[in-house]
Formats: sequence, structure tokens, C-alpha cells
Amino acid sequence: MSNNLQYTAQQLAKDLSAVLYLEKNLTLTDIKQIKTKLEKSSLVTKIQFTTSAQALQKFRQNFPQLEGIIDNLNINPFPASFGISIQEKDVSPGEIKAFLQEVKNIKGIEDVQFNQDLIEKMQSLSRLVKAGGGFLGGILILASFFIISNVIKLNVFSRREEIEILRLVGATNSFIRLPFLLEGIILGIIGVLFSFFLLFLVIKIFPFYLGTPLGALQDLINFRYLSWTQSLLLIAGGAFIGFFGSLSSLARFLKI
Repeated sequence: MSNNLQYTAQQLAKDLSAVLYLEKNLTLTDIKQIKTKLEKSSLVTKIQFTTSAQALQKFRQNFPQLEGIIDNLNINPFPASFGISIQEKDVSPGEIKAFLQEVKNIKGIEDVQFNQDLIEKMQSLSRLVKAGGGFLGGILILASFFIISNVIKLNVFSRREEIEILRLVGATNSFIRLPFLLEGIILGIIGVLFSFFLLFLVIKIFPFYLGTPLGALQDLINFRYLSWTQSLLLIAGGAFIGFFGSLSSLARFLKI
């Protein structure tokens, strides 16, 4: 979840945009004058005009479950608007806010909606989820450590006679410990791979459980799988936990 929220926040931050809602009954000349004023700003990289009818059609496509409410109104409640993209590089938040304040004062613009607050909220939520995930992850790491340690302990006890025979024939301590260390590493890696399988099932099944008409929530519900770097780090972490869990058990229960 943290991975998905962080990705969404990064994508939103790369595409700083604002929607300028226009007053009703503006003439074509008024709309052109507003567009000309927007084009003069160095912060604006892209301008797209959306008519009232186009806004209504887009709403019907994104929220088909609410189409009945719109039909009962018998009017089009959506105003025409300008969608503008704002350059992200070398621009401070203060400059953007000052620009948006100027835009609000342009005659014919009724309201301005900017996604900066959404980006900040997404980043804050991502940090919160990451902190909670780190806490739960720490508990799972400790649990995995003790589970692997106990499994190795049981294997040591069950193979006491084999270990004694190996000692008698002159086997070195490293030779006796190596199979148990490898077993711990393999158990750690298997645990990580099993978690990947469960994550794959969640990613594939959860959207079907919620249903397909998600509208604006589609980007949040459409979970993304881990990157190759994250997957390799988790596998290495599982091997690391398995190794030290096994080593801890051997140090306590295998007196060689």
C-alpha cells in the first residue's frame, strides 16, 4: 500500500496542474482573452479548454453509477474550464501560490482547483503507511527470526546421533554447521517467495472483489507490484534473517 501511495504521489508531483472553472454565460471573446492572459505566464506549460458538455460527458464516463443523479437535475451543473499544467522545476511553492492568486483575480474565472494539497496529503499518507508498515515489518522479522531459529534447533536435536558420528570421524565444526546454515537461508528465501505469491494474489483478486467501476479511485486501488530492486532486496533480507536465525540457534544448542 505504501509503495502504491508513494508512486501515486510522485506521479502527481510530476504533473502539477490546476483547473480554472469559468463563469457561466461567457462569450467566446471572453474565453479567448482569459486564454491569452494564461499564455503570457512562464509557469504555464500547457492549456486545455473543456466545454460544459465535455465536462458532463467525462463525468458520465468516470462515474456511471451517479448518472441517474445528473439526469434528475435536468441541467448541466458543470461549468466550462481551463486545465493548465504548471512547470515543476525551479519553481517554489510560493511562486505557484502567487500565480494562482493572480489567476483567481482574472475576470471570468469563478474558482481555481489545484492539486498541490492532494500531493501533500498523499505524501503524508504514504509516510504514515510506511511507518506502520515498518513497525509491522519489524514484528514479522523478529517472528521469522525466532521461527527459523526454533526449526534449526529441532533439527539439531533430531540429528544428535548423526552429529556425534560426524565428530567421531573427524568432521570440522564448519562442516557440521554448514548444512544448518544453508537450511536457514533456504527457509528465509522460501518465506519471502511465499509472501510474493500472496501479494500477487492480492493484487489480482482485490480489484475484482471491489468491482470495476471505481472511477477516480482507480489509481489508488490498482495496486502495483514491487520493483525488481525491491524484490531482490527482500530476498536478500530473507536470506540474511535465515542465516542469523540459524547461526543463533547453532550457537546456543550445538556445542561444537
